[in-house]
Amino acid sequence: MYHEFFGLNQAPFRITPNTDFFFGGGNRGPILEALIYAVTHGEGIVKVSGEVGSGKTMLCNMLMERLPQNVVTVYLANPSVSPDEILHAIAFDLQLGTAANATRLEVMRALQDYLLARHAEGKRVVLFVEESQGMPLATLEEIRLLSNLETRNDKLLQIVLFGQPELDDNLRQPQIRQLRDRITHSFTLSPLNASEIREYLMFRLRAAGYHGPDLFSDRVVNLIARASAGLTRRVNLIADKALLAAFSENIHTLKPQHVDAALRDSEFSPVAHASAAPAFPAFRWGWVAAALGGVVVGAVAVAWSNRHNTVPVAANVTAPPATPPAAATPPAAETAPNNTVAAVTQTPAPAPANAVPFNDDILAQRLEATAKWLAAANSTTWTLQTLSTASEADLRNHLRFLEKSIEINSVFVYRNSGNTDQAPVLSVFYGSYDTRAAAEQKMLELPAQLKSNRPLPRTVQSIRDGIR
Repeated sequence: MYHEFFGLNQAPFRITPNTDFFFGGGNRGPILEALIYAVTHGEGIVKVSGEVGSGKTMLCNMLMERLPQNVVTVYLANPSVSPDEILHAIAFDLQLGTAANATRLEVMRALQDYLLARHAEGKRVVLFVEESQGMPLATLEEIRLLSNLETRNDKLLQIVLFGQPELDDNLRQPQIRQLRDRITHSFTLSPLNASEIREYLMFRLRAAGYHGPDLFSDRVVNLIARASAGLTRRVNLIADKALLAAFSENIHTLKPQHVDAALRDSEFSPVAHASAAPAFPAFRWGWVAAALGGVVVGAVAVAWSNRHNTVPVAANVTAPPATPPAAATPPAAETAPNNTVAAVTQTPAPAPANAVPFNDDILAQRLEATAKWLAAANSTTWTLQTLSTASEADLRNHLRFLEKSIEINSVFVYRNSGNTDQAPVLSVFYGSYDTRAAAEQKMLELPAQLKSNRPLPRTVQSIRDGIR
């Protein structure tokens, strides 16, 4: 939307973990190098912890990308499963061909044979576990037992745990102290400070093709640093919305009021107004959408002229209205005078007839539907777990994506409160299938973004057990 206006060739602040935008500052680069060393040298179990939105998934993806070709990776994004199920999940990811009803001993034997074969070929197998703070203690103990698979000189399976700070609380439980003793390296992704955030912002802009002067003043950077608490995901969200606010005003340099506007539209920030400057006119993103139709043509012309040293054609740009427009139907476009580009508004395409619009009640609706589904479904019914997170913001973003790509009425959500001193884990499931084979077949048909999350087949009974 604002890409051409700022001379960008792609979005600079997406929250998806694109490794082209990996930032090595804030100690991320040294941690990555240390992880590569630990994995390639078989240094026991490795743990990486960090707050929600600190960049753990990006680091994990970067690590998998940088590992040498003799390393085989297994990636588990949804680890809140029983001990038996995690063995099946690993076997499925490695395509070992074990039967869905195979016993734990049979799966363990197949896994050990596979690991020995890879070791004979001079290869290493590494298991990456994301969101491991949501893993039941019994499953963490199963992880420890997997670390016992070894030859006289080498570990057959290297394990890297990524998790939120609650993972450290779990590891302090006395019943899994043996696992804690197996951790040979422990890394923490600390929040970025203001100086690092400045570097981060400009690094992302340059990576997206920006060649102009610094867009972020010291004051703007400090506001973003305070509001984001140094977490990169929040920095991305604030910067993206602030750029959109500046674009809607046809301004190329970000100001504190643009950060204010971004924060008003962000659920995570406790800061109502980031700056002490005079109040920015009440910024509503619905109004931005209405104004963008008029701004976009002029904005593109200005950006093009700046890059080609030409004088832009005057644009008929209308500022955002001081009050919401009374009519829902956009006004008819007027005929532009000579040397003037007409403002153009585009009416969004109508939603499909069966679409369920996302709103603040969607989570409550799915929780209620899930309770009914779990009460009525057969215990042997299979489903696909697509997400497990302690962040409700992550959950809402995931549901928004699902609503646009699959049938939302087949999506189920439940909260697993866990121990009283832990944040509840929110899990998302898709569909009901009579057999594991049917669930796995459906998994192959999912949109590419969902398949990249490595959905995990689970039974209704295992979900009930997790809730208990």
